[in-house]
Amino acid sequence: MSHDTTPSPTTSPTTTGRPPVRFAVVGAGQIAQQAFIPGLAHLPEAELAALVTSDPAKGERYGVPAHPYEAYGELLASGDVDAVYVATPVTHHRRYAVEALDAGVPVLLEKPMAPSVEDCQAIIDAAERSGTTLMVGYRMHQDAFLVDLADLARSGSLGDLRTFTATFGHTVNPDNHRSHTGFWGGPLPDLGIYPLNTVRTVFGEEPVTVQAHGVHHAGTGLGVTPTVAVTLGFPGGRSAQFTASYATASVETFTLTGSQGSVTSTAAFMWGAELAYTVDTGDGPRRRTYPAVDQFAGETRYFVRCVREGLRPEPDGEEGLLDIRVCEAVAASLESGSVQTLAPAHRSRRVSRDQVVGIPATPAPAPGDLVGIVPEES
Repeated sequence: MSHDTTPSPTTSPTTTGRPPVRFAVVGAGQIAQQAFIPGLAHLPEAELAALVTSDPAKGERYGVPAHPYEAYGELLASGDVDAVYVATPVTHHRRYAVEALDAGVPVLLEKPMAPSVEDCQAIIDAAERSGTTLMVGYRMHQDAFLVDLADLARSGSLGDLRTFTATFGHTVNPDNHRSHTGFWGGPLPDLGIYPLNTVRTVFGEEPVTVQAHGVHHAGTGLGVTPTVAVTLGFPGGRSAQFTASYATASVETFTLTGSQGSVTSTAAFMWGAELAYTVDTGDGPRRRTYPAVDQFAGETRYFVRCVREGLRPEPDGEEGLLDIRVCEAVAASLESGSVQTLAPAHRSRRVSRDQVVGIPATPAPAPGDLVGIVPEES
């Protein structure tokens, strides 16, 4: 088996003597403290300026002002921040994204975008109304791993694409907030969004049928359906199945098959770790490995470039909405037990080489170093 190491290119920062973009982090939970805030340390063009949180101790930990949620509007109007990263529970995304966009403050919005298509559209409308940058934080869209995979799928070397299967799971701590917040805090929007977004990216089309099956496991202590399996049908005759779980050993795999070849991966969706996949088109498997990069720093650098250069980010509100319409259909299928039909849809843009950013990963803070957090994983 050959080993093909593919380094991720690094996009140079567009500082040119300009002061850094001052970020307010709205919702200083685990992903903000363990990934986004450390990522800012890699970026001379960005800095942490404020937190919006109910816990003042978090501001003390990071040496920045901590503003209560009730004072969010005042912070946006103060001129003290240039952009916000919204990482609250998804049910609050619409409120904090729309308020910032209406104030003319650019928004980097953690995924999943919102708990309904209606909410997604309201966020998109706010961005268009004010002409303010909106980007949804699909961290893998700036990773060469996904961009190369999309290029491979488009190249025709796998033949006609046929199927995609994937599993993404780990064991969630029942004391973590995600285990008690219903469908939108459960495994499908949290973990399943990765295989869903990947298959939409590599197939280059949107699903038209959705069927889901939820499974409960004794003894998990979780207040959400811990395992959700989904089947998607696409207009070109392709199919996809993926499973997301809060009650398995850590797993992140996919298999993409075409009429003339296949791609498999057992390191597909995590951040801060080496990613890899193996391609087989009939002349022997070829492994492609991707060094660990700081995907959060990469997505932030790309976002800052879009803000400064007036560019429309690729993973914008449209990308977020197209995932959420599938998630809504999954929720409806879980409730009814029936196949859900979606109207045909088309993504206007796809991932491209010019959005890749490769910033080497450094060790993330340990869960015990975070302030006011019950770690997600057991």
